[in-house]
Amino acid sequence: MNQTQSLVSSLSKSKVPEITALFWVTKIFATTFGETAGDAVSMSLNWGYLMSTAIFAVLFILLLYFQVSAKAYRPYLYWFTIIASTTVGTTMADFVDRSLGIGYIGGSALLLSLVLLSLLVWYKSEGSISPHSVNYPRAEIFYWLTITFSQTLGTALGDWSADTAGLGYSGGIVLYVGFIALIAGLYFLSRISRTVLFWSAFVLTRPLGAVVGDFLDKPLASGGLDLSRFGASAAILIAIVICIYCAYRPVTKNI
Repeated sequence: MNQTQSLVSSLSKSKVPEITALFWVTKIFATTFGETAGDAVSMSLNWGYLMSTAIFAVLFILLLYFQVSAKAYRPYLYWFTIIASTTVGTTMADFVDRSLGIGYIGGSALLLSLVLLSLLVWYKSEGSISPHSVNYPRAEIFYWLTITFSQTLGTALGDWSADTAGLGYSGGIVLYVGFIALIAGLYFLSRISRTVLFWSAFVLTRPLGAVVGDFLDKPLASGGLDLSRFGASAAILIAIVICIYCAYRPVTKNI
């Protein structure tokens, strides 16, 4: 096989999943897990935001290395890399917003700028920010960089809506479900760029997961259900694995 044929062959291998309804369900579960698991380590174990961020960052970098090195799409590897990114995003956002004192609004503005900058540099460098074009290493690095910024932004937005905006956890859930429903409507009823709609929905599923996660484990007095962070994380992780299996289980054909 010559060099041109090798390049064409590598470009034809998708490194990301097909964008289906089950993709979005899995993504919401993953972002919710990131919130409960991140809080479990930083708060319940009392390891703090900085130490927790360092731990999850090492795990994320390790998984990202295997993800980028993989020659084809590996469902469990991809989704566990997503989980690692959303968990490190949770503790990183809490560290920036709370420990550094930037606040939810300042942190959200900073992280939104990083998401937009990442997308802009990606587009200028590669000519596309479509998730369907993520099939070679440089595009994949931009893809995961954008994802990490968006996961961190989502945590800050979720905290802002629940606390600063005074919507509470249930109000935040309604807000972000409404935004996602609007994007779904635009997808089916308009000609707006599918790539723009994808990244908009991708960002918004993170604050939805953040407020759902907080709703599950925050005290009753704060409007939560006061569930165990570890128990909730375990249940959500099982749900994620079931979603991955249902979406990508091998299909046996009758001969």
